Order: sequence, then C-alpha cells, then structure tokens
Amino acid sequence: MSGSPFLALDGAVPAEGIDEGVPGHYGNPIVEQRRLERGEAIVDVSDRGVLTVTGPDRLSWLHSMASQALDRLAPGASAEALFLDAAGHIEHDAHVVDDGETTWLVVEGSDAAPLAAFLDRMRFMLRVEVADRSAEFGVVAAASVAALDAALPASAPNGVPLDWTDPWSEPAPTAHRYAPDAGHPASEWHWIERIVPREQLSVAADAVRAGRVPVAGSLAAEALRIAAWRPRLASEVDEKTIPHELDWLRSAVDLGKGCYKGQETVAKVLNLGRPPRRLVLLHLDGSDTVLPARGDLVVGEKARPEPAEGEEPERRPVGRITSSAMHHELGPVALAVVKRAVPADLPLIVESHGIDVAAAQVEIVPADASAAVDVPRLPRLGVRK
Repeated sequence: MSGSPFLALDGAVPAEGIDEGVPGHYGNPIVEQRRLERGEAIVDVSDRGVLTVTGPDRLSWLHSMASQALDRLAPGASAEALFLDAAGHIEHDAHVVDDGETTWLVVEGSDAAPLAAFLDRMRFMLRVEVADRSAEFGVVAAASVAALDAALPASAPNGVPLDWTDPWSEPAPTAHRYAPDAGHPASEWHWIERIVPREQLSVAADAVRAGRVPVAGSLAAEALRIAAWRPRLASEVDEKTIPHELDWLRSAVDLGKGCYKGQETVAKVLNLGRPPRRLVLLHLDGSDTVLPARGDLVVGEKARPEPAEGEEPERRPVGRITSSAMHHELGPVALAVVKRAVPADLPLIVESHGIDVAAAQVEIVPADASAAVDVPRLPRLGVRK
C-alpha cells in the first residue's frame, strides 16, 4: 500500500504503533476530538485491511464459522463478527457489510493477511472466493454520514453503499451485555467506516484542503473509542482473551446461533461461569503528564495486617494497560484488563516509564459478573437424610 494522501495535509503528524501509516493528529488532538464527536470531522483509517468474499455460499459459509449470525445479512446492513479458536479465544475481528453480491470485511491492517489465509483454508468445496483487497480499497471514518459525504461520495459497486455502521451503541436483542445500558457511554459513540477505492482517498484529502470538511487524527478517534469502552482487536486482545472479558458479547456475538468454533466456551462461561478477567476504564492521575503504554503493569497494594514501622504495602500485579488516551473531558484515561477478583473499589497504580501513576477504576465487566443460568446444587450421591 502506498502512503496515505492525508499525511501530506498541513500539520499532519504520523501516528505510531498500531495506527502507523496514517496521521496521528494535525496539531491539536483535543480540538480534533471535539469536532469528531460532533460529527463534523473525518478520520483517515486507510491503515485498515479490506477483504472480500464472493460466491453464492458466502454468507452461509461465513455464518458457519463466525460468532455472529450472518446467513441472513441484508444488503447494506452492518454486523461485527469474531472468529475464535477451539478454546474460545479471539483470533480475528471483522466489520461486515454485504452489498448483495460481495461481502466486505474491514479488519485491522496487520490481520488482513492472516484472516484471508484462514478463510481461504476453510473454503473446501463451497462456492466462495476470498480476496485481500487492501491494496485496492481504503477506509475513511466519521461519526456522521454528513461528514463523509462532504469528503467523498459513498462507493457502491453493486448499487449498495459500502458504509459500515458500528453496532456497539445499539446491541441486537440476541446480544448479551455485562455492563448495564443505563449510563453506558456507548450511547454517545457513533462510528461509520466508508470503504472506497484507494485513489479516492486523495479526493477526501482535497476536500479537507479546500475547507469542505475538518479532519481528525487517530489519537482523537482512539480517545473517543476508549471513553466509549469499545474494545479493539489490535489493543485489547491477547492470546488468552475471550469475548466476555471485554463485554464483546454486546456487539459481536449472536447468542441465538450455535455450531461455530469456540461456541462451547462462549455458552459455558456465559451460562455457568464468570469471565476470568475483566475490562475496566481507568481514570489516571495526570500530575506527571505520563500516559501509560500498552502492556504497562497495573498493580494493587495489599496492606499487611501488622506492618512494621516504615514498611510499604505489598504490591501485586493485577493486570495490564491495553490502550490509553488524553480525553477532552475526562482527562487521561486508559482501558485495562485486570483479574476478575480485583475489588471494584481497590485503588490501583500503573507502573509506566519508571513512574507510579495512580488510577481509579470504573467497572465495565463487573467484578461480580455472575452466570446467566442459576444451576441448582445437587445432593451428593449416597447421602441420605
């Protein structure tokens, strides 16, 4: 993929880390956040990958492997699907839209080739074709269709606009939510991804240059995502992650379907157990102007019953930072995955860049998240009363 034309805009500063290849900001991330939140600005997310699946069996085939019900996905409708391993761990995440002839998958750029290879291996004798179209198509995002339309027209190769609308803010009836809907910041999260031919990215950049639409960088988009408690494959997921830990049953898992790899774990943890870890939002002390990095250790202090004079409380690792940002209203915030047993009111410390950063947690997946099914205790065999 060639360099993004957005990087040639005035003030563009390249992003680092998971969003490398697009602008991180254009000089004022906080102002960019506000414009993006109001639905005025667009974001270059052309670092994302784009896959296509064609053929008459495409939707039923994807349905058989994914966590989401896709067999009856209507043209133009949006869905999110996870692909899990046999133990229920998340391997891939796809933003799915079908135009009646082709199913389009927007994925993390680093995951495009692995997911395409996995899907290609699973074709067998079915009438499907998988292609990595990342070199041909890019993605531009915004919080409103109006902002996208001001930048460039929607692409519709088969007469259906290729706009994916994030279902995070409006879960389907067949979804499950650990975090209650009341007061959930997802209600303020609006996100639309427009798939366009890569040569059209320069049209969007020209619209910004001409003053027809403002632009925001990836830092602004990440800050709003974190504040909305919205998980992302490139940041919140490791080799052990199951959907329950991130409250990802909310948007990416249809509990009305079965028979897909990892489904047994999804059902078992939901109905009989508890997520072994849980996602939290951390409000960070900004006194030292330190923003933690992904992977920084989160620790809790355990006071000894009878500490000796001058003895410091014992520190115990309880989790890791997955993403962080400076939010225009909340200040420094982060998402972290912590152990299930960590008390919700326990003050935490993030060890970052040799500095201790105090953190207060907000529950996303509650510490007392219980099983959805209450299984009665059975009497022990051989015991009579």
